[in-house]
Amino acid sequence: MSETPKGPVLIEIDEAAETTRPSASPAEAPPVPELAAIAPSGQAMQGAVRLATRRSSPLGRLFWGALASFIAFAASVAAWDFVTSLFARNTFLGTLALGLLGAVLLAFLLLALREAAGFFRLARLDRIHRDAASAQSMNDLKAAQSVIERLNKLYASRKELDLPRQRLRDRADEQFDADALLGLAEAELLTSLDAAARAEVESAARQVATVTAIVPLALADVATALLSTVRMIRRIGEIYGGRSGTLGSLRLTRAVLTHLVATGAVAVGDDLIQSVAGGGLLSRISRRFGEGVVNGALTARVGVAAIEVCRPLPFTRLKRPSVSAIVKRALAGLFGGSSA
Repeated sequence: MSETPKGPVLIEIDEAAETTRPSASPAEAPPVPELAAIAPSGQAMQGAVRLATRRSSPLGRLFWGALASFIAFAASVAAWDFVTSLFARNTFLGTLALGLLGAVLLAFLLLALREAAGFFRLARLDRIHRDAASAQSMNDLKAAQSVIERLNKLYASRKELDLPRQRLRDRADEQFDADALLGLAEAELLTSLDAAARAEVESAARQVATVTAIVPLALADVATALLSTVRMIRRIGEIYGGRSGTLGSLRLTRAVLTHLVATGAVAVGDDLIQSVAGGGLLSRISRRFGEGVVNGALTARVGVAAIEVCRPLPFTRLKRPSVSAIVKRALAGLFGGSSA
């Protein structure tokens, strides 16, 4: 039986292996898993944008269109058979059923006309915006005057804009180039409308951030973000004179979100986190609070894009709304950002 050596044991290390071994650096160390997992990413708004901008396949559109047509055809045939059977049973009941069916068809026609009127108003805002940008770029005074006349007709029924419209008419003859005339119209007519639109964006950002931070359900924040975004964009369109129906609001929402996705404005970056008061600290204290801040900031980005889309005049004399300023005002006092 061998005896256990007493004293230190010397283990020789190959010098070649020691020289080729790479030296570890603190900068090359992987991030701490707890901190990496807590970084906010705005999942609710990202999910809402994906749902709103997702394109269906041609086969899917054919299926749903054929299914809707079949259901409508079957319902109309069943309704007609029901009315004729009531006429065969009792003339009074048949007449009553026919009157109710006529009322349903009349309401459907009125809804269709309202949707068509909403699409027309949105198209009118878009045409005014394009013509104003063209007149400004070409310095066309006559085209700018035509834009001003259309703006006066657009806001003729808005009592709160009577005084600004009067000031615009009094000073319009003093402007001798398109840029000055359009700048005057922007300052007189759109100052109060811009303030109302910013208030809508702040309210939507506050609601999305609060629900994300408080409600623990996974799909509740996504549904809230999507509904708040649609309602915000619809209200912004109404403020600028583009009141639309349900289909028009969905189309406008899809147009705004598709533009944001194409430009990459819904991506979360370090500049967005740092622009929000307390966002970095909150993301380390609570992941839900950090997600709320980021979702609110992304909602503000969507709101600013909606303002640019729905606004009848491009931003020239007035300053474009700042996303960071909107978020700070919206979230002040909610997540400890009031001190900032």
